[in-house]
Amino acid sequence: MDSDDSATIRLAHGGGGQAMRALIHGELLPILGAYAAADHDATVLGLPAGRLAFSSDSYVVQPLEFPGGDIGRLAVVGTANDLAMAGARPLHLSLALILEEGLPLPLLRRLLTSMAAAARDCGVTIVTGDTKVVERGRADGLYVTTSGLGVVEAPGPITASALRAGDALLLSGDLGRHGVAILAARHGLRLDPPLASDCAPLWPQVQQLLAAGVVPRFLRDLTRGGLAATLEELAMASGLDLRLQEPALPLLPAVTGTCALLGLEPLQLACEGRFLLAVEPRQLPRALALLSPAGGALVGQAQSPPPGLSPRVVLVTRFGSERLLPPTTGDLLPRIC
Repeated sequence: MDSDDSATIRLAHGGGGQAMRALIHGELLPILGAYAAADHDATVLGLPAGRLAFSSDSYVVQPLEFPGGDIGRLAVVGTANDLAMAGARPLHLSLALILEEGLPLPLLRRLLTSMAAAARDCGVTIVTGDTKVVERGRADGLYVTTSGLGVVEAPGPITASALRAGDALLLSGDLGRHGVAILAARHGLRLDPPLASDCAPLWPQVQQLLAAGVVPRFLRDLTRGGLAATLEELAMASGLDLRLQEPALPLLPAVTGTCALLGLEPLQLACEGRFLLAVEPRQLPRALALLSPAGGALVGQAQSPPPGLSPRVVLVTRFGSERLLPPTTGDLLPRIC
């Protein structure tokens, strides 16, 4: 493979011939790690006994690199986190790359290196994959699709229908950081201090909770649509009001300041390393003790809705007044994952 820093992806790299073999064996496998079945279209896996979780996702974020992460880290961490939200320990990932003609090879190498580091952080192995090349101007540089397998360690199903009136609602950390980091990188905003994405594996926190005997009623990572979309979905699926204490919501000044300046709702901005957890009241002290050192907080409670009213998301302000969290109506900030 050409080691010149000016080298770029060519259409020939997707043609199945010598150039494609050079790309796979000269770039992808040395960086991502060669697996035993790397030269075969299918990988044979030995999986532990028990229930398996399976997830798939695609990533089209722009820009490809941003403060705190890049499309490579995001793809690996995002799929591993989807497995963690099912109470599953992530094990293996597949990786498919749609490369655009003209993508600089130094950039591709940086993204592959980031993927490999993220896989180590998540405790997963990239075991199979695919590479395609499209014409210049057809893929914004790079699109990524990942699928993941994990073994379920949660004692029971984690679903919105399991929520009960009186259950506590907790957040694992501050909100909206990924969305603001992407916005700033995309439009050249200079934030002071600079704000990095929260893109990080969630399984370590979930594993801690499970090991301590915390049984999640509900778990969800706060990606597209942020906390607002998750709460709206949870209220409708559970048939319960979700009553949140607005002052308890963890928001960094850089997030609230940017949102105030641009007229954005911070609760609708995406996170890539945060989750919403619901637990029954007797498990609240244990869960809060584990989450609070990383910035987690108790933010609300599930309640039965008033007679005749549909389930709502109610925010209680610092003055004791109440406001309804408006439903999400569209993509507040596209191409964030």
